[in-house]
Amino acid sequence: MRTTDIIALEQQYILQTYGRPEFVLERGNGVYLFDMDGNRYLDFVSGLAVNALGYGDYDVLKAIEEQASQLMHVSNLYHTIPSTLLAKQLVENSFADRVFFCNSGTEAWEATLKFCRKWGNTTFDKPKNRLIAMNDSFHGRTYGSISTTGQPKYHKGFEPLLPGIDFADFNDLASVEKLVTDETCAILLEPLQAEGGIHLATAEFLEGLRALCDEREMLLVFDEIQVGLGRTGSLWAYQQYNVEPDIMTLAKALGGGLPIGVALLRQKVADAIQAGDHAATFGANPVACAAALQVFGKLNSDGFMEGLKEKGDYLRTRLEKLMQRFPEDIVEIRGRGLIAGAVTTRPAGDFLVPFRERDILVATAGANVVRFLPPLIVEQERIDEVVDVFDEILRQGVE
Repeated sequence: MRTTDIIALEQQYILQTYGRPEFVLERGNGVYLFDMDGNRYLDFVSGLAVNALGYGDYDVLKAIEEQASQLMHVSNLYHTIPSTLLAKQLVENSFADRVFFCNSGTEAWEATLKFCRKWGNTTFDKPKNRLIAMNDSFHGRTYGSISTTGQPKYHKGFEPLLPGIDFADFNDLASVEKLVTDETCAILLEPLQAEGGIHLATAEFLEGLRALCDEREMLLVFDEIQVGLGRTGSLWAYQQYNVEPDIMTLAKALGGGLPIGVALLRQKVADAIQAGDHAATFGANPVACAAALQVFGKLNSDGFMEGLKEKGDYLRTRLEKLMQRFPEDIVEIRGRGLIAGAVTTRPAGDFLVPFRERDILVATAGANVVRFLPPLIVEQERIDEVVDVFDEILRQGVE
């Protein structure tokens, strides 16, 4: 079949919730993707921060093959080996005491909302079930997730949303304090707002939220679905602050390309959850967990984070020099580690095609932020290549 055949079938049979470019990806290798026509693309999207180890990692593929030949699925009615070993690794290398497995980031967030309300409704004499989320946040596309996402464009047409949710301004502790009542059970946020524009939390803000939650007996909940697992230069984004959450959600990079979602919980939250309170038929899937064990082991290996931080610093330095060359086109560089955003004076979407025409894939984060999410194994030379192309595009002008 040809590229045009696949695209025609997609448009005929698949619900049109995405606007895709006119090529069909067929395979990947390292930091590159290849389409049906043999064109090669340098991938600075990495499956929206999923493909942390790029494409074709030998150990991940071997783990998938071996586990699939032994046991692919039995549901959560039974014990399995990979999920137990993965849970042990996640707990021993984080703040958490317990793990809940599901299939995606938005599922992990939905589970977390239930856990927060179950904790708040059962721990206190007077139930506490209101939630405080952040403006410009993003937590997924299911009902609970969009209800706690502080971007009205995701709400339009899907009302009424989940009740009992208040929105504060990111990095504005006073705006949070004004919303807290005796019914508030949790404060929800991303340490780095990714989809909302690459906004980094300040240390003062997170420290203030932790103190507020401790004082008012509320849970502090972090969404590290996109920014955890090394993306910001440390295993967890929260490690770069003097703050630990009570619950944290993970997904994306952990599965190495296979669907997986995780909620990490402190024991005080786990104590409120009983058998039957929540479930996930495909959660803790043996094949996904076997792949995740390999991914997590590599990300947590000696020297990996140090090298990643160096590459993140290099990417930021190169982008900041580019901003100095083109101050009328780029007004700010945001991000940390290998999630970077160039704030542009024209719509960020205008840059996608010029990059693709030069065989590079990048993404956007909001209306005017060009987002760079390379695989964490990216080499410095590839960073140079992308920034040099950005320079060329700005010099020649975007049509």
